[in-house]
Amino acid sequence: MDMKLNSQIMFLVFLSQLNFCPVVEAVQSLRLLIIGDMGGIDYFPYSTFFERSTAYEMGKIADLYKPQAIFELGDNFYYDGVKDVHDSRFSTTFENVYYQESLQVPWYIIAGNHDHNGNVSAQIAYSNHSSRWHFPDNFYYREFKISSTSDEIVGIVFIDTILLCGNTKHDDDVGQPQHDGKENKDKYWETVKKYLKHSKANYLFTAGHFPIYSIGAHGPTKCLTKDLQPMLEKYKANGHLCGHDHNLQHLMVHTDKGQRLDYFVSGMANFVNPSTEHREKVPKGALQFHNADYITKGGFLYAEATPKNMTFTFIAANSKVLHTTVLQPRF
Repeated sequence: MDMKLNSQIMFLVFLSQLNFCPVVEAVQSLRLLIIGDMGGIDYFPYSTFFERSTAYEMGKIADLYKPQAIFELGDNFYYDGVKDVHDSRFSTTFENVYYQESLQVPWYIIAGNHDHNGNVSAQIAYSNHSSRWHFPDNFYYREFKISSTSDEIVGIVFIDTILLCGNTKHDDDVGQPQHDGKENKDKYWETVKKYLKHSKANYLFTAGHFPIYSIGAHGPTKCLTKDLQPMLEKYKANGHLCGHDHNLQHLMVHTDKGQRLDYFVSGMANFVNPSTEHREKVPKGALQFHNADYITKGGFLYAEATPKNMTFTFIAANSKVLHTTVLQPRF
């Protein structure tokens, strides 16, 4: 299954490089693009080479696969978020970069640590100014139907990991987040618990900025390994989607009860950081894939769900298919 899908994607990418885009046969599946840390820079041209390269490749893949939605996992605007809902960064770093027609689909947004340096409420309010920017609240749950002919769904719990765990220090971005005590984090954890507990989705993930596990410069987030990991186990979720570390990673953890949890880091949409300094801080044997090569020019995650399985594929901005894995429904 892995090799078949991998070969198909590589063939279609090859055709796209020849400017030949075949009509993809109608398939009853849910298709998603997943990126993190897309936030450009706060000076002209307000985007980076890696962001523009990744956006261009996303457009080519979207032309072929027609994704129904795109997830952006925080740090939407470097380095200090936006000032208000009319901030020009919405245009210069987002709208003007992801301009392709095939990317004019719903984007589901969550905040990252750099967004919290600015006005997150303005990013939420921007949902009323853009038809594709969907950011209804700091925490929200969405279900995505896999096909029009069946009832299977993918459930995503979008979470604000900064409100849960605190922010990183402004002058120490790679350090562990620390909660300032001003917010009642318990109420946020209750919200996450409620969404996970009551979801009947066939595939269920949390999606936030900080990783549970990562071998990169930031490493595992202690707050999430302590509190989110047990929730994912208890409510039989499939895993966690995140950014924060500027690389691509797939980690797989098997619990004591034999449950498989998959963790995907897709944080290479704007910067690339090759650090692997926390390689020894993740569970032994968990790391399945890591890429942070400058030659890739950035990268993103493509996911496709059918009633039988859900496939995740990392694609580099230079059109290389990097890694593929297949998950089974949780029930």
